[in-house]
Amino acid sequence: MDLFALQLGVAQIAVFALILVKTWAFVDALVRPADAFVAADKLTKQAWLLILGLSAVAQLFSGAIGLLAILGHVATAVYLVDVRPAVASVTRPRR
Repeated sequence: MDLFALQLGVAQIAVFALILVKTWAFVDALVRPADAFVAADKLTKQAWLLILGLSAVAQLFSGAIGLLAILGHVATAVYLVDVRPAVASVTRPRR
């Protein structure tokens, strides 16, 4: 196995993993109630679905290094690190 084949294999695994993460973030936003986004003082559910959906589509068409894909990486990270926990804290039942 030459070095190029190894690099190509690693790149393909990375692209597949990024598509999975972006799809998971999209599905997570899909199942959250729309009111929770507003209550958490974040963009609307529809806006996040559009952003995350376009991010996943851009990933499919441009690989991992296109400009839209990189913007999608950032948007997905923002959703997973900032928006998702805020929305989850609003929707959790109080004990």
